[in-house]
Amino acid sequence: MRFTLFCIGKMKAGADKELFDRYLDRARKTGRGLGVTEVALQETPESRAQRPDDRKADEARTLLQGLGTGARLVVLDENGKNLTSPAFTQKLEAWKDEGVPEVVFAIGGADGHGQEALARADLKLALGAMTWPHQIARILLAEQIYRAMTIQSGHPYHRV
Repeated sequence: MRFTLFCIGKMKAGADKELFDRYLDRARKTGRGLGVTEVALQETPESRAQRPDDRKADEARTLLQGLGTGARLVVLDENGKNLTSPAFTQKLEAWKDEGVPEVVFAIGGADGHGQEALARADLKLALGAMTWPHQIARILLAEQIYRAMTIQSGHPYHRV
């Protein structure tokens, strides 16, 4: 199984990016022993369309064009499900057990996701009721992916 973080926009160098990279690196190392072959980042520029709905539609098309056969799509959305870390882990484990080749986690642009992406999503996931800047959402998502792997492996990182 492969995990891909698909993000609209590019994260700038600095403390946020260093923390994000640290969690991504931890996930990559921990994932190897769990059958996760890769944890990849795919950044794509924001659409240049003038209207928000057009931007969202352009960005959704870009996301969906790159979606591989059999991939599961998780879109981060303020109206999505609030899962506990163990429940998130169970979802990823179930997909792995089903033989899903890839899980794509999508963080949309400033305007959110287009309707096509939302309609295609296998899971709409919220990172809580608050709104987060995209840089922090990336860090939180990378940390939760790493945490899910530590839960799967029985590592004491996740304490209840």
